[in-house]
Amino acid sequence: MIPSKAEPNSGARLIEGAVVRDTAGRSARLLDKAFALAFKGLVYAQIWEDPVADMAALQITPESRILTIASGSCNALSYLTADPAAITCVDLNTAHVALGKLKLAAIRHLTDYAHLRRFIAEADHPDNLATYRERLAPHLDETTRRYWEGRDLVGRQRISAFTRGIYKQGLLGSFIGAAHVVARLYKVDLRELLGAETLEDQRRVFEERLAPVFERRLVRWLTDHPASLFGLGIPPAQYDALAGERRMADVLRARLEKLACDFPVNDNYFAWQAFSRGYGRESGAPLPPYLQQDNLPVVRERLDRLDIRHGNFTEVLRQSASASFDRYILLDAQDWMSDEQLTDLWTQITRTARPGSRVLFRTAAEPDLLPGRVPEGLLAQWDYRESESRRATRDDRSSIYGGVHLYVLKD
Repeated sequence: MIPSKAEPNSGARLIEGAVVRDTAGRSARLLDKAFALAFKGLVYAQIWEDPVADMAALQITPESRILTIASGSCNALSYLTADPAAITCVDLNTAHVALGKLKLAAIRHLTDYAHLRRFIAEADHPDNLATYRERLAPHLDETTRRYWEGRDLVGRQRISAFTRGIYKQGLLGSFIGAAHVVARLYKVDLRELLGAETLEDQRRVFEERLAPVFERRLVRWLTDHPASLFGLGIPPAQYDALAGERRMADVLRARLEKLACDFPVNDNYFAWQAFSRGYGRESGAPLPPYLQQDNLPVVRERLDRLDIRHGNFTEVLRQSASASFDRYILLDAQDWMSDEQLTDLWTQITRTARPGSRVLFRTAAEPDLLPGRVPEGLLAQWDYRESESRRATRDDRSSIYGGVHLYVLKD
């Protein structure tokens, strides 16, 4: 079993073991180690995969038993709206595990929606510190309390991030903040896009104001360096796959264009996070499914179905019985993996899969990465759903990834 109390520095060891490539050259290994060091703290206060697109592709039923990477835990909580039997969340990152457990406690114990919204959605009110101490901390396990009551690099209690804007914190929050600073250097306010009233207006703002920034020499130079994208959670091993044959600035421009132009901003909370560094404050502002007021009764009722563990996804599978799960969500973790690690992962997925199982994952580049890297006999037991994968890619409002891919276990 994965221990509920992680040993000191175990998170750092898990991350380094997953990220650092043993077969890479010295300079590549040093870059991998730098990423692992950055990744051991909070990376994603909000997960950047669209749960609505996921749920459509996964076809969750009341019998579904889900295994997913936790990240910010937003999607796992949102999957509860689809009424699965159980959800197991796994993450290498100690901060992500602590964040998920804090969100669970907040949903369970902040029964007044205004208080819950202030704590998790707005996440920047000075009263949130008292809310944590009086209403949440008594319900947290020792490891989670120790994390939030511990100190960050400048000596502040980590829980104080909920008084300054948790979505502005972590690697991704800092990256988005840096993007706003760079945009302002060229007299561009990224929040302009959120004032657009139609998709046509959104495209006009993007093409006239945002797109030219990617042609600036500084931006092109910065994004040519793999370390510049650590804030997106993109390790060096994933950088080349994301860039392909193009300059990284051009790839990022195309991904931002989808985010800015393909979905109405009044229905896309990812756009609000990118362009305003937080969720909208008005009552009709878009929120993840688990934070929408109408969904909260069922989410709260089903919280006991969700289990958050600190550990390695493949190891959790290895320790699980055959036919334990039927829905697997891998996020983009496979982009980090060697062929040997992929084979090990899919061997365990196949062993633990129940009839009708579905596996969903994302890739930085557009193509599916499994053919030619996982043994043919193993992959032949699964059916790649090309049309459903294209639909999920198209519908993913986060717009970061090149491809969303779905495999279904053959009968």
